[in-house]
Amino acid sequence: MPRADFYLIDKPRFREQPLLLVCELAKRANAAQQPTLILARDFAQAEAIEELLWEFDEDGFITHQIAGDDDDHVTAVLIVPPGIETPDRPMLINLREECAPGNYQRVLEVVAADPAEREGSRTRWTEYKRLGFDVTKHDM
Repeated sequence: MPRADFYLIDKPRFREQPLLLVCELAKRANAAQQPTLILARDFAQAEAIEELLWEFDEDGFITHQIAGDDDDHVTAVLIVPPGIETPDRPMLINLREECAPGNYQRVLEVVAADPAEREGSRTRWTEYKRLGFDVTKHDM
């Protein structure tokens, strides 16, 4: 059964910089050798994630890039802005307002502390349940 995990940002560290949680989740996926897609809301967010992944862990490196290159298939973490098509991967981190399209074993939904974000996450939660996902919430 596929899983959808909702990470609700609550801790000050992540409230101040929500994309740090995305990097933490990408790091965990990389450590578990799970090829991962990060669906960014727009190109600016994709660039911000890409830059933060370079800086966020001084002791480790996560192979990553913005999707759309010949090396996409060998890159551990692909950051996907809207409009770029990529093959499905087992793990997906979704930052978009709609449910992630495609076929995944696990979807990680990162939800900011904003009330509008929380409302959108409830809609996605319901949709994942309807699609047969095992859905779980984590307070971060």
